[in-house]
Amino acid sequence: MRPALAPTRGAACALAAVTLVLGLAFSPGSAWAKDIALAGRMGDKALLLMQGRSVVLAVGQSSGRTKLLRWENDEAVVDHGGTPMRLRVGAAPSRLDAAAAPGGGREIVIPVGPGGHFMTEGSINGRSVRFMVDTGATLVALSRAEATRIGLDLRGARAVRTQTAAGVASALMLPLQRVRIGEVEIYEVMAVVTEAPMPFILLGNSFLDRFQWRRENDIMRLERK
Repeated sequence: MRPALAPTRGAACALAAVTLVLGLAFSPGSAWAKDIALAGRMGDKALLLMQGRSVVLAVGQSSGRTKLLRWENDEAVVDHGGTPMRLRVGAAPSRLDAAAAPGGGREIVIPVGPGGHFMTEGSINGRSVRFMVDTGATLVALSRAEATRIGLDLRGARAVRTQTAAGVASALMLPLQRVRIGEVEIYEVMAVVTEAPMPFILLGNSFLDRFQWRRENDIMRLERK
């Protein structure tokens, strides 16, 4: 069943019924009391069922430690406690306690995305970001706009010159305290901040070199050294 959110009376009644049913399923003491699921969408708003209650969030809004980051097609990308999660209507609920688990994992599995690129959600210093794996990049690379968004302190960064497709450019180099993907967290990862706009963060070899990595058909597997 795919509940849909719409401003009509009939849809509102249907939504109320769905909320009631799923609210009971997520009631305190149930097995799903620590889970989160996407129940429906209206414009940029998401109806989330989490921790025994229903919550409607617009993009950029938060409820407790959970924030709706954006929509990607029919998936809602949310951040819970610094860990991104993807939710889809009809999919099994995700565990909130798993999202907040310590970063002691040893393996990252990244499926290939559009255009043959390996893309993944992650976080830098606890702030949600989107990475693209770039085995040709020496360091993790991000734009100044993204660095500002996630709150990086650039005052102590070192000025450097970098070689880009457009020629030599000025940049800033600094260590990232924590870089996390899934349950794997790596500390003190060198990064470069550029002035050029970038749609995502390049996951370069300052992160990748901490792993043994290989491609298996449409999957990139990284195993911690």
